Amino acid sequence: MFSAPDDATAQRMRTARAMACTSLTLTDLARKPVWGYAGRTLSGAVTSALGTSWLRVVAERPDKAHGKLWDGPKAAQELLPYGTPRPVLHHVHDWQGDGWAYRAELYQHTDATIVSPSPVLAYDPPLPEAWWAELRTALDSLAGVPTERVAVREEYIRRAVPEYTGHDVGEIEWSTAHGDFHWSNLGGPDLTILDWEGWGKAPVAFDAALLHLYSLHAPATAARVRQTLAHILDTPAARVAELTVCAQVLQAADRTEFYKKLAGPAKEYLNVNF
Repeated sequence: MFSAPDDATAQRMRTARAMACTSLTLTDLARKPVWGYAGRTLSGAVTSALGTSWLRVVAERPDKAHGKLWDGPKAAQELLPYGTPRPVLHHVHDWQGDGWAYRAELYQHTDATIVSPSPVLAYDPPLPEAWWAELRTALDSLAGVPTERVAVREEYIRRAVPEYTGHDVGEIEWSTAHGDFHWSNLGGPDLTILDWEGWGKAPVAFDAALLHLYSLHAPATAARVRQTLAHILDTPAARVAELTVCAQVLQAADRTEFYKKLAGPAKEYLNVNF
């Protein structure tokens, strides 16, 4: 979750949310809607003929309102296996105005509580045993989904990994990943996976590696991630995924506070394990 953007962006997005509610015959229930990065999205509960639902409004410049991120949630609804622990996307509504393209996504409401307000875990959450079993099953199922979507580009991996970690990449094995599998995108006590914008092909074990590295401030949880997902993390193929996540953290450390705090543990992990 992110802070509210500048006043002009906030007002524009609130107006867009009101327009979406009118167009879709919704009643806004969100006293404190949830902001995405730099005000790009605004989300919160609504009521409709379906009962309580969740409305997410996305804004982009019209020339960028297409492609992987724009169509990710819709593609996830169409292509992911039934039973993937994610809210159902009921409806999509697009429009343009004032030089912006907007998309309203109406989701099934979930009672799940986000595990952490920050992508990087700062404490050990009390997650039930079933949650961990569901985590392993969900990632194994997702890995085999056929797709041409790309979550992490090979060009980026081969450039960033040597630059930020000092290690060569070597051969890359690919599977399908969520791509942004951090603690703010996971809910409990029943596993719920949110934010499917960027899913697609990534190095094998990428989601597992990201979740593990983002847990390093909470050693007990990091150990549990490692234990639960050992069947993919403790394989030679996972090496590229772990190096890629470390490279992402170190690259962004000078502009994002939670990456800055994670940079030290990421460097230590590199020194110990590679």
